[in-house]
Amino acid sequence: MPSSFVLVYHRSPFDEVIDADGNRSWQDQKSPNGIIPTLRNLFRDHPSGTWIAWRQDENNNGEDETTVIEEPLTIRLRRIPLQQQQISSFYHVTSKESAWPILHTFPSHFNVNNADWATFQEVNRRFAEAACNEAAPGACIWVHDYNLWLTPGYIRQQRPDVKVGFFHHTPFPSADVFGILPWREEIISSLLACDVVGFHIPRYAENFSRAASSLLAVERGPREEVSSHFLHHGSALAQPDCTPWLRYQGRTVQLVSTPVGTSPDVIQALRDSAPVQDLIEDIERDTKKGRKLIISASRVDYTKGNEELLLAYERLLERRPEMHGDVVLMLACVAANTGMKVYEDTQRSIEETVGRINGRFGRIDWVPIRLTTQRIPYEEIVAWFAASDICWITPLRDGLNLVAKEYVAARKGQGGSLVLSEFTGASVVVDGAILTNPYSHRRMDEAIDAALMMPMAEQRERMQRMERAVDTLSVANWASEQLNALEH
Repeated sequence: MPSSFVLVYHRSPFDEVIDADGNRSWQDQKSPNGIIPTLRNLFRDHPSGTWIAWRQDENNNGEDETTVIEEPLTIRLRRIPLQQQQISSFYHVTSKESAWPILHTFPSHFNVNNADWATFQEVNRRFAEAACNEAAPGACIWVHDYNLWLTPGYIRQQRPDVKVGFFHHTPFPSADVFGILPWREEIISSLLACDVVGFHIPRYAENFSRAASSLLAVERGPREEVSSHFLHHGSALAQPDCTPWLRYQGRTVQLVSTPVGTSPDVIQALRDSAPVQDLIEDIERDTKKGRKLIISASRVDYTKGNEELLLAYERLLERRPEMHGDVVLMLACVAANTGMKVYEDTQRSIEETVGRINGRFGRIDWVPIRLTTQRIPYEEIVAWFAASDICWITPLRDGLNLVAKEYVAARKGQGGSLVLSEFTGASVVVDGAILTNPYSHRRMDEAIDAALMMPMAEQRERMQRMERAVDTLSVANWASEQLNALEH
């Protein structure tokens, strides 16, 4: 049966589990946040919708598999079979080695030599064909993230009757940096086949607008003042006004900026639950012991600034010996599983830096840094957020950063300080954070000093401002604003 709503994302809404007898079931994700549960919940309002994803299948003659997941949520799922070699080429090489460093403004990490654009095109074409086959006349098709850049263009060629939206979950760089990609015109022309292109913040939308107008004969709408939700001045990513639409080959494309949010009520209910309260008590007893606790959570990635953060912490211990034994840093840095050398080198550097700092300053009764590269269950990370006096999130570049918002939600009604890189999308929406420049030793040193010394009254005042932003710009608000623009 054709669907009025089709969502296109490379991952499935649930994890497939095959038991010893070959029986299949679908496993829910533990985290109530993240993009997958968010997108999944859209099907409560679109029960006739279809989700398009991939599945690994080494059978050369494999066909798309369509199934209906009935528990824990009814979703029609169509999966495209891809061989491991195709997944590696499309996702791990072309997307991660070529596109990812450009999107995050790291051209020195750009590697085009191994990129296989023909495979990237073919995978995107197959996603588009699956979406077109599922879409009813006039349906809405919502495509997600940069590895499906070309899908909107292929959809438009086949189905001029449908509405097509795209949401860009990563940063979008300045026009000159984006221009490094050899496939720049093809990417831009595909996105201009959409009715709506969404971004986290106005700066990314404006960067896209400028890239489009520098590469193609695009008409730009008159700039408009951005929403009061966003910081207009005073930060690296602040943007006072933005282009609301582009017109290309007779089609008007809306540019809509809405940051992905969290589910603050869910986080607070989890924080107040008995199991998480027990975990908080364990952290207070075994790790804090009356010390200042700093939490930082991210992935092993050269864009995340983990090494710069560790060096700033080392400088803190060098210049402030009175802090020895009175502060501890918990660094939860999830290891990448791609086998890419750049991530392996990054993880090795992080581990070596932690070892050096602990060896240099540690005592029998105090280890300055606790490091884990294993994925922490969501209940446990909420407990760490709730127990931590400071959250230190300083990526060199990040599309949004939900960790900052999750920390604020977990600390609601309490004090606490958020040290946040001004190169994260969240920096222009979380009013009350201590913004810093991770490229500057002086700015990083000043920021962590300010967080450690901040009076409780100021902590509470700042936290209340951040809470208002997190509550207003929730994940429900993001989905509603983006889909309303597409559907209407």
